[in-house]
Amino acid sequence: MAEKKAVYPVNLSIDYPEQLNRLTTFFRFILMIPIIIILAMLIGNQGDSDAPEKARFLFAGGFVFGPTLLLILFRKKYPRWWFDWNVALVKFVTRVVTYLVFLRDEYPSTDEEQAVHIKIAYPNAKKDLKRGMPLVKWLLAFPHYVVLAFLAIAAVFCVLIAWFAVIFTGKYPKGLFDFVVGVLRWDLRVDAYVFLLTTDQYPPFTLYE
Repeated sequence: MAEKKAVYPVNLSIDYPEQLNRLTTFFRFILMIPIIIILAMLIGNQGDSDAPEKARFLFAGGFVFGPTLLLILFRKKYPRWWFDWNVALVKFVTRVVTYLVFLRDEYPSTDEEQAVHIKIAYPNAKKDLKRGMPLVKWLLAFPHYVVLAFLAIAAVFCVLIAWFAVIFTGKYPKGLFDFVVGVLRWDLRVDAYVFLLTTDQYPPFTLYE
């Protein structure tokens, strides 16, 4: 019997649009301003530039990071409501990014899933999370940072090409779509490993699910 392939506990998929609105795509950078302001206010309240370094450590980019790290380290516990907040925020951010890079036409909702599907498993902290891992994950993930830097550059060029393709044809080339979604998926898995602290499983080096 074939051995069942292990499924990584963090995944992202985005429904491929058969047709996109050429007009809203052309004016996307103007249309997105209101939701960007809302997102900036949401995250900025947690990490204001005038706040002390300790506050920015506790709330990394709006995520409850510091308290989670300390609670895993000393009590091997991950409060469910902290997890729910972190996941809700990452879903909202991803919907905004999806709209920004022209993958979908739907204006980003603050709470509805829409066409962006994110699955992050709630960890059994006592069983699945090691106490000291949050202290070293940022270093262990360094190879991913290097690869993602190059992938991000490639993704920018893909998005620019796709923007012209949508403007003239109303379609996002499927190959470019899959690549950009793959980069977002890879980045999400690294973020979940390093910042959300939801898993100790090392992120796979792959663009695919």
